[in-house]
Amino acid sequence: MAAKYFITFFALTAWLVFSVNACKPDAKAEEKSEATVETATFVGSTQCKSCHSTEFDAWHQSDHFKAMALATDSTVLGNFTDATFSADGVKTSFFKKEGRFYINTEGETGTNQDFEVKYTFGHYPLQQYLVAFTNGRMQPTRASWNSRDGRWFNQYAGEKIAHTEWLHWTGNGQNWNTMCATCHSTNLHKNYDFATDSYKTTFSEISVGCESCHGPGSAHVAVAEKGNYKSAEHSTFVFGKGGTNKTQLNTCAPCHARKSDISANPMHTGELLDDYIPQLISNDFYYADGQIMDENFEYGSFTQSKMYGLGIGCSNCHNPHSGKKLAEGNALCMSCHQPKYNTTQHHFHEESTPGAQCINCHMPERTYMGNDHRRDHSFRIPRPDQSAKYGTPNACSSCHSNQSNQWAAQAVNTWYGPKRVYHFSDDLLPGSLLDDKSETHLIKLLRDTAQPAIARATAAHYLAQIPTTTAFSALNEALKRPEALIRYHAVLGITHWLPSAWFQPLAPLLADEVRAVRIAAAAAYHQAGGVQNVPATWQSAYSKADAENRDYVHYQTDFSVGNAMAGDYYAQAGNAPQAIAFYERALQKDDAMNYARQNLATMHSTLGNNAEALRALQYAVGLEPENDQLHYNLALLYLEMEKPTEAAVHFKKALALNTQITGVYYNYALLLQSQEKPLEAEKMLKKGLKISPTEEKLLYALAVLYINQGKAASAKNIVQQLVHWYPENEAYQRLMQSIVAN
Repeated sequence: MAAKYFITFFALTAWLVFSVNACKPDAKAEEKSEATVETATFVGSTQCKSCHSTEFDAWHQSDHFKAMALATDSTVLGNFTDATFSADGVKTSFFKKEGRFYINTEGETGTNQDFEVKYTFGHYPLQQYLVAFTNGRMQPTRASWNSRDGRWFNQYAGEKIAHTEWLHWTGNGQNWNTMCATCHSTNLHKNYDFATDSYKTTFSEISVGCESCHGPGSAHVAVAEKGNYKSAEHSTFVFGKGGTNKTQLNTCAPCHARKSDISANPMHTGELLDDYIPQLISNDFYYADGQIMDENFEYGSFTQSKMYGLGIGCSNCHNPHSGKKLAEGNALCMSCHQPKYNTTQHHFHEESTPGAQCINCHMPERTYMGNDHRRDHSFRIPRPDQSAKYGTPNACSSCHSNQSNQWAAQAVNTWYGPKRVYHFSDDLLPGSLLDDKSETHLIKLLRDTAQPAIARATAAHYLAQIPTTTAFSALNEALKRPEALIRYHAVLGITHWLPSAWFQPLAPLLADEVRAVRIAAAAAYHQAGGVQNVPATWQSAYSKADAENRDYVHYQTDFSVGNAMAGDYYAQAGNAPQAIAFYERALQKDDAMNYARQNLATMHSTLGNNAEALRALQYAVGLEPENDQLHYNLALLYLEMEKPTEAAVHFKKALALNTQITGVYYNYALLLQSQEKPLEAEKMLKKGLKISPTEEKLLYALAVLYINQGKAASAKNIVQQLVHWYPENEAYQRLMQSIVAN
């Protein structure tokens, strides 16, 4: 059974966890002394004040300084004077007792309880409140304080979240240690212990201090105290004056990017993918043209911008210590751009109106966490013509909501002419459709070195879903690109083809200079059978890279999806008991994670525990009765249990859900053949081929069906297709010869 219905594995970047300290400059690109992170220690921000009083004072007023604090009368902004708030089926009360702050709200059991607030979390535009639970776990309450408007509100407003759900404020999806902590404190280590499912989380400084960005400061302070100030500038692993916009952005990225963390032991090389894997600008979390959609922070937007490509960094617009903009309104943009852009001849809006503000056209705004308004940092030119064709948003129609995209596109044509300056979205958008025209656009973008690396890596991501030899060649070529993000996604992409096609070209990536790339390569070989399929000269590299991959996998296991990922790792290794343990832990943390439940059922079946497998899948179907994949899995399990009648019931349910899973048509057709229903089997195979005309197993099954029925002409037609689509398979050529001979 396992070989039949083991479901596809999670991609390495399919979830979100937050950062482990800040990434520092590239040792190859930036000047440094012999002192490193390994020899320096954290000394605290107050040590910086005597020499850097201006910067210290600016930081002391910043949101970074206020990122987290003990709950006191001076730090708590919310109204705790016997206030109440009711929303989404829950009544919440706020009060003080003996100088401490308490929230009475729905807890883990579904009943209201009193919870003491230990820490404030954030400052503006909202403040959350942290509650300590057992095993070192801390959780932010759902009720948050709107510090802009001075009122209580619920994040995820309008949603009733049951106390059993992963997203409930007491659940794994809202866990401070995993989801939030590393970006709100300095030198944070979550220190998760899998055996006890507990944390001993520590930090050097409660909020985001100087050393969060500049690195541990002991060596810097020691040199400065000797009066050697010039040497002090470079006496530690520091992002200081100078440097490139890349090193500056990579200092900010660990907390201003949507990404997954690789290890509890950051390498601090300055290459982001040594420590983190940033989210692509694919249509999973962004609009298909790269505009922000889900909560993605700034990195993914800014790295796709023309500004970043021209060398602009965060500090060109923001004071890095206060976080404030360097100027207000259009004055900030005019510090670099020509005055002509601040005229009606450019923006065609009345002066001093919202339409005349650069950011309203080039940095459209979205709201996250209920009241946090954030601007898109891709600085793109509005493209209502793309909106009319692909349904993407644009700044024009967002303001002129009573007008159509076509109206806005025509206005742009009137003002600026009918031709638009090329933007990578001109290829990324049609490429994202994954239709018969997508491949050309995606290969063009992937090979265009003038375009942002994150856009080209996204093209590689889409290209992997187009199973052609030209797509494979383009991804194979991308394995050699200098940009780590492109190499990483080329590795993930090329493994969509048969392992025999990539065993040789992928091997050198096991020793890639960037950790995320090595991990991706090791994961590919691990899934394909492990070291025995690695070319001999690269087996030592595989062993090291696999250890890094295993460390990466285990680092995520305080999170529900991380446990599912670990389950996958051990399932691929053939270690069913270990896989079961991780899948069960994943379901303890998120009972609705049917992905883990499906693979749990597979592992039980592998061990011959079909009763446990059946129990898991039946429970899963109870949660998602409209999930065709679950019905398919149940059908296969019933086949293995020699219960064809029950199998047929679930095949039919999958078909009634208009399933696109070709295996449903293939396996149901085999069942129908075994029941001596050849006409129904033929009909089923043909339905599958309408979905996937070149599907090998469907074509072969139909050819065999025709041969068994003595329909030589029909069989010949199908085998011709097999020979055409799979010329490397000599068995099909021999089958054709046999049909012709007879």
